[in-house]
Amino acid sequence: MVDPSSTEPTDHQLVKRVQRGDKRAFDLLVLKYQFKLQAIVGRFIRDVDEVADVTQEAFIKAYRAMPNFRGDSQFYTWLYRIAVNTAKNYLASKSRRPATADVEIVDAEQFSNNDRFLDESTPESELLGAELQLTIDSALSALPDDLRTALTLREFDGLSYEDIAVIMECPVGTVRSRIFRAREAVDQKVLHLLDKN
Repeated sequence: MVDPSSTEPTDHQLVKRVQRGDKRAFDLLVLKYQFKLQAIVGRFIRDVDEVADVTQEAFIKAYRAMPNFRGDSQFYTWLYRIAVNTAKNYLASKSRRPATADVEIVDAEQFSNNDRFLDESTPESELLGAELQLTIDSALSALPDDLRTALTLREFDGLSYEDIAVIMECPVGTVRSRIFRAREAVDQKVLHLLDKN
């Protein structure tokens, strides 16, 4: 039996076709990645219309840069980096910082040892949950851009350390260090909140 997914062209094949002038191949890449890119841009920008515009701009930049894509990294990693940089440049041009409230970091596994989080039906636990979200959002927004980006790429997008290193253009050891420092900063704020309750 033939696997139907094996008949679909790979990213590598599509990129080669785009580089030979096939615009329809790029349309296929856009269809494949448009929602992922919108989600990435949405981590930085809140306004839905702005997210759509910045996503489109990222695809335009990718299309223009396609002749220079050598395949040193996965196509999606390369495209991801373009989207992140486009979103950051857009915010810089508007003199705004990335939004952090849209990033959900509350993970049930992380707090499974604390009985106060198990029963969500009480007003106290709902209040604590809201306080926790505010504390985490505040901790994230207080992080320097490099730490916040590394943590977001790892925790929310599930990228490997190697992919993050490519996106952030730094060594894997630097990525690990940034993620560790970011987690420590967020953990300190959360522990401080839990100690108060």
